[in-house]
Amino acid sequence: MSNSALSRLSELAQVFCKLGVIGFGGPVAHIAMIEDEAVKRRQWLTREHFLDLIGATNLIPGPNSTEMAIHVGYIYAGWLGLIVAGVSFILPAVLITGFFAWIYVNYGTLPQVSPVLYGIKPVVLAVVINALWGLGKKAVKTRKLLLIAVAVVILLLVLKLNEVIALLIGGLLGMIWLRSGDKNTPPSQQAHLIIASLTTGATLKATVASAAAATSNLANVPLWQLGWFFLKIGSVLFGGGFVLIAFLQGELVGEYGWLTQQQLLDAIAIGQFTPGPVLSTATFIGYVIAGIPGAIISTAGIFLPSFIFTALLNPLVPRLRASKWTSAFLDAVNVSAVALMVVVTLQLAVATLSLPKAPYLDFLAVAIATIAAVLAIRFRINAAWLVLGGAVVGAIAALLGYGR
Repeated sequence: MSNSALSRLSELAQVFCKLGVIGFGGPVAHIAMIEDEAVKRRQWLTREHFLDLIGATNLIPGPNSTEMAIHVGYIYAGWLGLIVAGVSFILPAVLITGFFAWIYVNYGTLPQVSPVLYGIKPVVLAVVINALWGLGKKAVKTRKLLLIAVAVVILLLVLKLNEVIALLIGGLLGMIWLRSGDKNTPPSQQAHLIIASLTTGATLKATVASAAAATSNLANVPLWQLGWFFLKIGSVLFGGGFVLIAFLQGELVGEYGWLTQQQLLDAIAIGQFTPGPVLSTATFIGYVIAGIPGAIISTAGIFLPSFIFTALLNPLVPRLRASKWTSAFLDAVNVSAVALMVVVTLQLAVATLSLPKAPYLDFLAVAIATIAAVLAIRFRINAAWLVLGGAVVGAIAALLGYGR
């Protein structure tokens, strides 16, 4: 292996390990941080290509931010880069979650990190807004695309439509609208893509039904069965952490009895206050059920499909862009993905900046978010320093008796 290749792999490992450590705030925040490092600072790929990858990644199962890390690694350093970037992004969350699982099993308690998170959450909001502004300017190329974005926001907020379905509707209808005036393009391409999308939806439903099938209620869970359960989840999981919780509640607690209700709630709490992908919750659950081997097999099972799906998808994205019809579809999906980010950002802002009683607005959180946004947008301060600063402010606020 050449020195250049080793240098690229080392750089990928450093960048994504750092992002795995500071990656609070969920997939949208993670993607914002990846965009800042890979697009703005290092120019490993263009913002247009990054948007294409976001749009395409939203249409396959698995954690979007992890798959974006894998995409970037593949583009920058090939197959080894794909593995290094993905593992480096996942590993910090897995190790932190595993450590908390060890504490939980041996001492029966969870560490209190609320003060630190209080200061970090407004910073995450600022990082997301910074990325959303840049991606939105690239995605909203025309008035038609703007209207598509508004329509997707309405589908998500008013009709409460599933995220993946909203993206597919935005992509397919947008493709037809954007290309309807081009009489030189064969209509067969349009029909072909629609049929493929409908087939994908039907396959997803069948796979989810298969994943929900019962196995057996065991007191001592075999490792292969634990790994198979999380492999199925990783292969069909759309919608992120909330859908994951539904799977775990329905099967691990209700159907199989592998966890108690309280253990599941504690696992969810761990996933919420640790950085990196929320799917590292599987590490905690695996450790509780079967110790270190259980943690390893559960983690491998839930993340392995993301590597496979991304490896299959990445070479197809340039081909989608090469065709007029599929390029229009990709443009519409991209702007729909930005609309989804807008909805999530609004929800994050309400949860972060509001109070349950008068004055109903957390002025310290607003101040932290505002200062962080100025530092990120105007001075391009790295997200790692912003997160660290937010954590310090949160800890100081707790010492002074301020906080929720």
